[in-house]
Amino acid sequence: MDTLAMVSQIIIALGLLNVWLLRARKPTAYRGRDAQNMKEEFEAYGLPAWFMGVVGVLKVSLAILLLVGLWYPQVTKPAAIGIAILMLGAVSMHLKVRDPVMKALPATTLLVLSLIVILA
Repeated sequence: MDTLAMVSQIIIALGLLNVWLLRARKPTAYRGRDAQNMKEEFEAYGLPAWFMGVVGVLKVSLAILLLVGLWYPQVTKPAAIGIAILMLGAVSMHLKVRDPVMKALPATTLLVLSLIVILA
C-alpha cells in the first residue's frame, strides 16, 4: 500500500473520531457560523437534529472502516468514497452559510486526503 495513502487514512480516521467522539460538544474555530458545538453547527446550517445523528454514525463508522482497512484493504476505498461524499456536503454547508474559507479548511483537507486514498 502507498505510504501517503496509508498516512492519509490514519489522519482522516483519527481526525473524524476526535471531532465526533471527543470534541462534538466543544467549541472550535472551524464550526459553522458562530456555533459552539456540533448541535448548534447543524442548526446554523438549517439541518434537522436527527440528521446530526445520521452524519455522526456515518462518519464514525467510516473512520473505523478506514482503520480496519489497514489490515483489510478491500474496505478502504468504499470508506474513503463515503467520507469524500460527506466532506463535499460539509464544504457545501460552509459555503451555504458564507463562512470564511478558513472554517471550511478541515473539511476540505479531509476531502483531499480522501481523494488521495481513493486514487491510490
